[in-house]
Amino acid sequence: MATQEIGSILSRGAATAELLRPLPPAAHRGPSMVVGLTGGIGSGKSLVASRLRQRGARVVDADAISRELTAPGGEALELLASRFGSDIINEDGALDRKGLAARVFSDPQALEDINALMHPLIAQRAWTQLRATPDGVLAVYDLPLLVETNAADLFDAVIVVDAPVSLRLQRLADRGINHEDARQRMAQQATASQRRAVASIWIDNAGTIDDAHALIDAIDEQWLLTPVRPRTQAT
Repeated sequence: MATQEIGSILSRGAATAELLRPLPPAAHRGPSMVVGLTGGIGSGKSLVASRLRQRGARVVDADAISRELTAPGGEALELLASRFGSDIINEDGALDRKGLAARVFSDPQALEDINALMHPLIAQRAWTQLRATPDGVLAVYDLPLLVETNAADLFDAVIVVDAPVSLRLQRLADRGINHEDARQRMAQQATASQRRAVASIWIDNAGTIDDAHALIDAIDEQWLLTPVRPRTQAT
């Protein structure tokens, strides 16, 4: 078993993880350890969330909840239309996500307004799900704006996923996001130093997918110390 001393490092291929803050001893944790997971766009945070889910964790995804709330008939849709205009809703009743995103990422006040509308609704639903996690199962809240919303103190530990900017830009380009748009989105998010200031575990996701999977497995087994459990997400 790896030591859990501050500054301990795990590495798998080109992917590395550093323990920046002590994790709660297993004997002092509640029935389920609740971990906040965050990282900048293109860092590979979703890859980490997916692997932890495969390992049996209950993963609650803030973005997925946001999509549910803004689906046709969702409780946030009317609130957004009241603030941004009915033209953000398509003829089929669905939210024009690209159109709204274009406004938000070019207008700091619009970003502040949408966060004020959405964050309380997302948090309420997310914590209801997290508190329903079965005893002994790792609960993970995938929260992109964890740092921006000052939510770090809500968790037993915080995992931050990072990667070199050049690699993040390439990953985003592969998803159809050009470098200018990607840099604009990055500028709206917390900086690496701000994320590092609250991180318990810092992941440098600079390697391959296989590197990342092997590293996440090692983090779970050697640092998080969650019990052996079925390799399916808890329900």
